[in-house]
Amino acid sequence: MKDFHCCATCQHFKVEKTAEGAKYFCSRLGYETKTHYKFNCWSPKENVVKLMNKGNSKKSL
Repeated sequence: MKDFHCCATCQHFKVEKTAEGAKYFCSRLGYETKTHYKFNCWSPKENVVKLMNKGNSKKSL
């Protein structure tokens, strides 16, 4: 999980493009964040869950 856990892989992570550049924020917490930040409320995106499960199944072989 340590390879996946960060805001950019969370289902609540949103990107807003502005004239100054991209702004990243958490729609659950309601404030600006960074792609590499980590919070305990992390809810991984569906594709990330699949990757984590794929990695776990390889470890058990």
